[in-house]
Amino acid sequence: MFNRLDYKGHEGSPRLLPSKTDHLLVPWCRLWLKLFCLLLCVNLLSCSKRPDANTVVMIIESSPTNLDPRVGTDAQSERIDELIFDPLVHRDEHFNMVPWVAEKWEIPDPRTYVFHLRPGIHFHDGRPLTSRDVKWTLDSIRDGSLTTLKTTTYELIERIDVPDDATVIIHLSEPDGTLLYNVSDGAFGIVPYGSGKPFNRHPIGSGPFVFVSQDPDSEVELRRNDDYWGQRAQVERVRLTIVPDATTRALELRKGSADISPGGSLSADMIGTLRHYRNLQIEQKPGTVLAYLAFNLRDPILGDVRVRQALAYAIDRGAVLHYLFGDEGRLADSVLPPQHWAYNGDVAHYPYDPAKANQMLDAAGYARGVDGVRFHLTMKTSTEETTRLLAAVMQQQLRQIGISLDIRSFEFATFYADVMKGAFQIYSLRWVSGNEDPDIFYYAFHSSSFPPKHANRGYYANPEMDRLIDAGRSTVDQEKRKQIYAQIQRILARDLPYIDLWYFDNVVAHSARVRDLHVNPAGNYDFLTSVHLAQ
Repeated sequence: MFNRLDYKGHEGSPRLLPSKTDHLLVPWCRLWLKLFCLLLCVNLLSCSKRPDANTVVMIIESSPTNLDPRVGTDAQSERIDELIFDPLVHRDEHFNMVPWVAEKWEIPDPRTYVFHLRPGIHFHDGRPLTSRDVKWTLDSIRDGSLTTLKTTTYELIERIDVPDDATVIIHLSEPDGTLLYNVSDGAFGIVPYGSGKPFNRHPIGSGPFVFVSQDPDSEVELRRNDDYWGQRAQVERVRLTIVPDATTRALELRKGSADISPGGSLSADMIGTLRHYRNLQIEQKPGTVLAYLAFNLRDPILGDVRVRQALAYAIDRGAVLHYLFGDEGRLADSVLPPQHWAYNGDVAHYPYDPAKANQMLDAAGYARGVDGVRFHLTMKTSTEETTRLLAAVMQQQLRQIGISLDIRSFEFATFYADVMKGAFQIYSLRWVSGNEDPDIFYYAFHSSSFPPKHANRGYYANPEMDRLIDAGRSTVDQEKRKQIYAQIQRILARDLPYIDLWYFDNVVAHSARVRDLHVNPAGNYDFLTSVHLAQ
């Protein structure tokens, strides 16, 4: 399975600030907030052009790298591709698979999937969408004709038959419970037969919006597909403007030169300030983005599960979330989000309890030295301010239980390269979208997924876990898979290769002229198909 995570924009450090106990840093935050509020009040002479009556302007953090859905793997590429292209199946709010281009499907045996396509669907250039296009899309990803990270996603496909224009039969070399997810929205988009390497220059899909143009590092423009087979979009045009700086994004909203800033693009302080403006509205829903803390289990200290459990009791997750993010999130107890059909919250929990953490370390034989320190640990971070502040908070909290936490900050590429090869003791990042399918357990926790192959960067190895993960991957019955994944989550909560910190809420700021904006948990841009503009 391909997971959307291995790049800065999609798996990155949580946007965290210091806890209420970090008194030296709080004045800095307040000063920043005052300066930000002042900036919002500045009437810039060179205002951006205001949107017209038929165009929604949404500001995004970075330019999509490749709008060919077979190739693009960054967050912006996949989210914009979902507006241009249709998948075979669609994920509902609980990540169950429901019909889309495939109006129904059968699984006559665990190695065979038969998809029946909906009639009457056309690409934006008028060509009918048929089984031949689906086969071409999958084959061109698998046969090496494209340079794409998604090739391994479909490595269990043995062959694809298309007995007629409306039927696609996928034969697998072995059972693959993740196949439906891998042909769903975000992970997969159907392209026309014959689409080659230059396709990304002018992508043609069958989705609710038609690609118009892309100016790299500036904007992407889409227009409504008036012949869309599904629910037609309400707005005529969408302009996605690239604005890397968060303060500038907030200013654009305040001035009215932009309509929408999607989830995760503004800090909690900025959102709090923008709530006070009458011309702006804030939509907030529970999200799926997971902030987590990871350990290197090859380290002689962190390899001791008692130490990891003591660390979990020593970190005051609730205080950080409440005082610095205004409760814009929920404490996490699983890699899977609570909305997920396979989520299991009946696992071991670790409420903030430094006294218990001290007792556990004493009982494990980690005595304090004359300086009060039991041992030293090192946390690697990027140079991003919020990441270093999180480390500073942890440094103070762990001091209470006799652990000296050293912080080593590096430019992101260096930091992430170390993480990718397992050169760390502790780090913190976040899963974005990659944790929306249970195959995350294989990718991050199976003993065959050590770097550089996959993302088991902490070298966690548990034969019982491997057996359960293999069973979950090879089972197509969802109820049986749910029971397997419930066991997996209980084991992870006990063994703690990760400390799951919190799930960020999906918070979207928008102008008052934008109506009917419905935020979804995954943070995708599909709300653009339902919004309309007040006249």
